Amino acid sequence: MQSLHHPTVIPLPFAPHPQSHTLHFFNKQHISSSIFSTRSYLTRTRCSPPSPATTVVSTSSLWEKGPIEGVLFDIDGTLCDSDPLHFYAFRQMLQQVGFNNGVPISEEFFIENISGRHNEDLCGILLPDWDLPKARNFFQHKEAYFCRLAEEQLEAIEGLDKVCKWIEERGIKRAAVTNAPRPNAELILSMLKLTDFFEEVIIGNECERAKPFPDPYLKALQALQLSPQRSFVFEDSVSGIKAGVGAGMRVVGVGRRNPKELLQEAGATFVIQDFNDPILWTQLLF
Repeated sequence: MQSLHHPTVIPLPFAPHPQSHTLHFFNKQHISSSIFSTRSYLTRTRCSPPSPATTVVSTSSLWEKGPIEGVLFDIDGTLCDSDPLHFYAFRQMLQQVGFNNGVPISEEFFIENISGRHNEDLCGILLPDWDLPKARNFFQHKEAYFCRLAEEQLEAIEGLDKVCKWIEERGIKRAAVTNAPRPNAELILSMLKLTDFFEEVIIGNECERAKPFPDPYLKALQALQLSPQRSFVFEDSVSGIKAGVGAGMRVVGVGRRNPKELLQEAGATFVIQDFNDPILWTQLLF
């Protein structure tokens, strides 16, 4: 079984004096005292066996409205295994600025409060006492740090090439829809050799509202002239699933990192572990 090595040590890009930015608004009972390395974050979530609940799905759930004409993909955590790199970058940089009195964030905190959210929202969630320009500057540096990690260690989700080939052979329309900044999205698509695969790349902060609002997915449907009934979404986060469902589409949850139960509660039609999952191919080849 593959595992991602602990990220290469790279000097942090953002180093304000921590004394002037120490944050106290999180009660420590909300922060897990067990801090996992990126390796253990990956191993613990990747090795969890599929829940029996994810194997009980209707064999017509993706085809019940007729032929599939469009497939929309999230990017981070869906096309590629980037969440551990985001987790590492956030953990290092938040600790550096004194977040939660310098106690590193846990993977549970990352999943519940950060994963899938837009940076503009995270300014208020993580740094509510900072003025907005300074908070935005922090996230710009965080994204640059993530990109430096990704250039060396990004991995595609298993089976991605297989599902992309299936889509391409059938002439199905496709778009990438993400809350990531455009430079990050374009970097990842380039590294995965998917720049020419997607007909549209929709960015959350270029819409009126980002995920979890449905606006980015509605914009993708409009751009590709698709009906929601004949399209579906691949998403790995609660925020993204809510956005896809809100746009009227069925959503396949990619439960690689985030708990399957949370994805199901958010409205996922069913949850897969990766793109080789037999559950997915039972649906696609129905």
